[in-house]
Amino acid sequence: MNGGLLRLTWRYLCFHRARSLILLVCLALAFLLPVYLHLLIRAYESSLTQRAENTPLVLGPRGNEFELVLRSLYFLSHEGGDSRVNLADQQEMEKQKRGLAIPLHLGYTAQDAPVIGTSLDYFEHRQLRAAKGTFPLVLGDAVLGHDVAARLELEAGGHVLTDQTSLYNIAAEQPLRLRITGVLAPVGTPDDSTIFVDVKTAWVIGGIGHGHEELDDPENQGKLLGRDEDGTPIGSAAVVPYREITEANLSSFHFHGDPKTLPLTSLIVVPDSAKSATILKGHYVTSDTRQLVAPTEVVGDLLAIVFKVKRFFDASFGLVMVMTVLFLILVMTLTWKLRQRERETLKRIGCARLTLVGLQVSELFILLGGALALAFVLAYLLLFVTQSIFVL
Repeated sequence: MNGGLLRLTWRYLCFHRARSLILLVCLALAFLLPVYLHLLIRAYESSLTQRAENTPLVLGPRGNEFELVLRSLYFLSHEGGDSRVNLADQQEMEKQKRGLAIPLHLGYTAQDAPVIGTSLDYFEHRQLRAAKGTFPLVLGDAVLGHDVAARLELEAGGHVLTDQTSLYNIAAEQPLRLRITGVLAPVGTPDDSTIFVDVKTAWVIGGIGHGHEELDDPENQGKLLGRDEDGTPIGSAAVVPYREITEANLSSFHFHGDPKTLPLTSLIVVPDSAKSATILKGHYVTSDTRQLVAPTEVVGDLLAIVFKVKRFFDASFGLVMVMTVLFLILVMTLTWKLRQRERETLKRIGCARLTLVGLQVSELFILLGGALALAFVLAYLLLFVTQSIFVL
């Protein structure tokens, strides 16, 4: 196919620009969905696999493995008390000395961003660094992911209020005012859209821990009802728990109940060797209440289901493509008949029959190539918008 033939075809398409543009858009839209779906699955497969590979093991309550892994990796909100692990599980894991146990406490939000209670080990494991300020070091401190800070227009030194845990229960714990100590550098993961606090701060948000006004203070004597047998002061209903942690009241905060029963959503376990990972898996394989899963295996099973569904869509797209090709053949056939006089003119000026066929074929290739290029451009734009809205 020589340059002159392509140039002549291009001139013809430009002359009939309306018809050419309609054909181009119709073909591009037919190609768009399968191309977009292919790119989307590839992008999310890479994202899922990479984050799963960076999370060796996850310990959580026995049950749905998919829910446990997705909740621990992508911070899907979780409420409830019975279906959790607790501080005793972390202590037991640390007692075995076979790796790192990083606690996660989910279930709360601030300005619609998930508030995650964890430890400083999480930032080191995920290789997160504070672009501004520091990590949360004291009760009530919080560090914001890059996207959260940009959306809320907040920075180190500011404050953010947690969302009400229950809109219909006036006795529920009131929002806690968190002190922002830093903003994380962007990493392109769900960590960018998250607010991180210490686990103890998460317990305060949930009402497990709180601080009271000092009843021994002369100014608060009117709120003192008496003392119990141990001499502990008993306050009246006028004693309101603090909902902001400051240097002045920090020492008054405490936690109720057995420390070992303090709840956690899950534990990210980073074994120090392959042998330790195998031993830890064996330790929990017979447990009726706990499970230790490898996110790579769970994500692999999840992607296998996705690819099965994708095959169904591929079959549907195949039928659409057959219909599109038949439509294109119909258009080209009608065009061939409409251009009968044009072909006769070309023959009279010495154009070979093979050249006439080449003109038709080159027109088809130009339209298909342009449609594919446009479909890829639109697919990448849609992929960018999708990833900016649904970050994985």
